[in-house]
Amino acid sequence: MTVSTHGPDPAQRILAVHAELPPSLRKVADFVLAEPEAVERCSAAELARRAGTSQAAVTRFCQTIGLEGYQGLVLLLAREQGRRAGDPVWGGAEVGPDILPHDDLERVVAVVAAADVRSLQDTARRLDLVALERAAQAVARARRVDVYGVGGSAAMAAETDSRLFGIGVPVRNWTEVHAATTSAALLTPADVVIAVSVSGATREVVEPAALAARRGATTIAVTGEPGSPLARSADVVLTVAPGGTTFREGPFAARHAQLFVIDCLYVRVAQLTYDRASAARALTHHIPEDHAVRSSRPRRRTR
Repeated sequence: MTVSTHGPDPAQRILAVHAELPPSLRKVADFVLAEPEAVERCSAAELARRAGTSQAAVTRFCQTIGLEGYQGLVLLLAREQGRRAGDPVWGGAEVGPDILPHDDLERVVAVVAAADVRSLQDTARRLDLVALERAAQAVARARRVDVYGVGGSAAMAAETDSRLFGIGVPVRNWTEVHAATTSAALLTPADVVIAVSVSGATREVVEPAALAARRGATTIAVTGEPGSPLARSADVVLTVAPGGTTFREGPFAARHAQLFVIDCLYVRVAQLTYDRASAARALTHHIPEDHAVRSSRPRRRTR
């Protein structure tokens, strides 16, 4: 189950094998994905302790992703950090996520922009294209699609609904747990669920998604935690990388990354259902213009 040492960055390598890892190795994988900078400062024993597993599991994990040992992992992560530091977008300068009370507005804008761009870049690098294709194929042929999301992820669930509905997908967004669970109980193997939760541990999302899985529906998790309860129970996992800053943690930090993943899924579904999607767009494209309010005041003439 080892992967090539060429091509994908560390996150892509890990995500390529994540679903197949035994629990002890998955703990290592989750820690490396969550805190790659910390790994560079840890010994193998310290990483094992912080990940809640054994040093032998750390070594086996490194071998699983195509490395000879732990030092190879440290070097791989350091090389990736160095590559990002030289990114022309930032001119080699790293903008941290902290905003202090005395920071001026220019600093605030720079921090928020940097965090969001990093989040999008990290999500694009980590995105499992095989999983994305599986998700799109399932949605394209689904009899019905349920979308679950509450709290901060409710807005992203609504965006998913809006996009897919606009290209003719039979979709409905559920943000109330009783309604979501009722809907899940009525699903069949011909149906699909898209469950959105940054933590992957929100009960109001995890429970209806698990019920939908028991009913035989294909379940797709959009989450920031590939080792979470939601991800472990899903058929397909699409991972986002939150771009946190002061005052923007959790779902707020992940919103742009979530929307990026949802947009990629939406565009691929539109490709796969081209005739239906094109017909739906042709029938509806005039609606925003028809409902635009136009000024009745005559324009002032200029000489």
